Amino acid sequence: MANRLADALSPYLRQHADNPVDWREWGDEALGEARDRDVPILLSIGYAACHWCHVMAHESFEDPATAAVMNEHFVCIKVDREERPDLDAVYMNATVAMSGQGGWPMTCFLTPDGSPFYCGTYYPDTPRGGMPSFTQLLHAITETWHNRRDEVTQAADAVATELRRNSGGLPTGGVAVDAALLDSAVTEIARDEDRTHGGFGAAPKFPPSNLLEGLLRGYERTRSPGTLGVVVRTADAMARGGICDQLGGGFARYSVDAAWTVPHFEKMLYDNALLLRFYVHLARVTGADLPRRVARETAGFLLRDLLTVEGGFASALDADTDGVEGLTYVWTPGQLVEILGPDDGRWAAELFTVTPAGTFEHGTSVLQLRDDPDDRDRFDDVRARLFAARQDRPQPGRDDKVVTAWNGFAVTALAEAGLALGEQGWIDTAAGCARTLLERHLVDGRLRRASLGGKAGAPVGVLEDYGAFATALLALHQATGDQSWVAHARALADVALEQFADPERPGSWFDTAHDAQTLVARPRDPVDGATPSGASLITEALLGLAALVPDDSRYADAAALSLESAAILLDRVPRAAGHWLTVAEASLHGPIQVAVAGGGELLEVARRAAPGGAIVVGGEPGSSSLLTDRPLVDGRPAAYVCRGFVCDRPVTTAPELVATLGG
Repeated sequence: MANRLADALSPYLRQHADNPVDWREWGDEALGEARDRDVPILLSIGYAACHWCHVMAHESFEDPATAAVMNEHFVCIKVDREERPDLDAVYMNATVAMSGQGGWPMTCFLTPDGSPFYCGTYYPDTPRGGMPSFTQLLHAITETWHNRRDEVTQAADAVATELRRNSGGLPTGGVAVDAALLDSAVTEIARDEDRTHGGFGAAPKFPPSNLLEGLLRGYERTRSPGTLGVVVRTADAMARGGICDQLGGGFARYSVDAAWTVPHFEKMLYDNALLLRFYVHLARVTGADLPRRVARETAGFLLRDLLTVEGGFASALDADTDGVEGLTYVWTPGQLVEILGPDDGRWAAELFTVTPAGTFEHGTSVLQLRDDPDDRDRFDDVRARLFAARQDRPQPGRDDKVVTAWNGFAVTALAEAGLALGEQGWIDTAAGCARTLLERHLVDGRLRRASLGGKAGAPVGVLEDYGAFATALLALHQATGDQSWVAHARALADVALEQFADPERPGSWFDTAHDAQTLVARPRDPVDGATPSGASLITEALLGLAALVPDDSRYADAAALSLESAAILLDRVPRAAGHWLTVAEASLHGPIQVAVAGGGELLEVARRAAPGGAIVVGGEPGSSSLLTDRPLVDGRPAAYVCRGFVCDRPVTTAPELVATLGG
């Protein structure tokens, strides 16, 4: 049978269109049917690249007997977490509260009004590991619904009340956003470093892109060798481990071990865009070859494997290939010899740590590059031949959904990387992506969350979409000098201030708009995770606008209030505030504004030497707000450097500019 997902715009939902389960999309119709039938809702949340989502689908959702139980006793709703982060946030909070852990697939049982009363994650098709089978759970929930409804009602009311209480915003802590706070946050983060393998904490390890960018900006302010050491050790360990695709560039979502050896093979747009921005910044600061090479290869992966025909970037590559995790990516010594010949095959096996015992499953190995090759030309030739052979293998599926926020990350990263590494084509691609989002995702002045094949879906944009995209537009302005990007960013920030700011708690933000669909609780999570929080993203955009539109004080005031509100995170849980640290460091710098009248070589120096978070523009006098009343000096290009409301005298030579920025 075909269910109701065949016409969905989410590739994840379409993966389930042929299930015998009568899936619905989230909406009033589905909730109304649950009320009319007097049955609970079975809500399943996942995403297209999720390995265990596929496992549960094969075991349970494709099984006719299991589907019959689901269809008879529940209204079954399938949600793509990437398309509906608001639903994912609400029900993930409930899942963690009830089970002590979260993850995907997420399995929640709700009353017809959407209140959760029982939540978990993956359930197997047969009892194992202390878990009931999925069908056992279905029967138990059904029995409770019919025979102990009062218990269901009490549980649902209690959970809904707790969810609403927890969405009340951060407590006010009266912590000042100053150098002492940021220095303390850096010290606390560094204390959790894994000095043996790099990164923070134990396995599984996720790329800590937000933390690394924040630490790097802290180093630019303090010039602390210890801070830079933390950054470089983690960056190098990730770049040399199996989590980094040593042939095709880009990074997998996380490492299952502490040493970054074996990845969970899905490759997400957001990880790679955020890591590209960080590695380019690290290359600028240190001048080292490794971060520069990793940045180039990560940009190459984005452009080769994730760019869609419409000009946006696809969300992810799947963890599985033909139902097998890692099939595309792993190798044996024999396969290397078969492709490269005996000499190059043995050389490659030693270089990439491909052993007879293997580092993955069934004697296969994930490629690592623990040491640089002694023969670069040979290395390039071997990699090219292995990559060509890998391209002939079955390839993982791609989630072609274009998510606004994640594309914003990609635009920012490519614009900044294009400037730093002299790749105008990357800047052009970033601009094309931004135009695609403006044309297809901006409907009547409001952002949509995602599109597929150029068609925008129904879900409206959330706060992270506005923050990430506005920041991206400001990055494009700095890369191109085109003032229209500032106007677009300003329009998005104005919507965010109107629709997402909490009027009762200045500096606090909701993740959904005031006029968005009402859920059991209104999401509000300022904590940075794998991606920055919507609140920290919009604050970054507001800080940039405050510098570029100085005649409108709303942006500076809102940014200051946001940082003041989030200071308690930097004070108490700095590892959960990586992007807040990034934004706070920029704020503490002023942020630095560099306006180069006349452009040219002086502008290139400014772009290389200015710290992360600086606003750098160049062009003819009067061509932008920062170049108003800032003329050439004695007919020569001149750089005007300001920190907040304090400006240095204009300089006309590269050494003077570098010295001014260093001060």
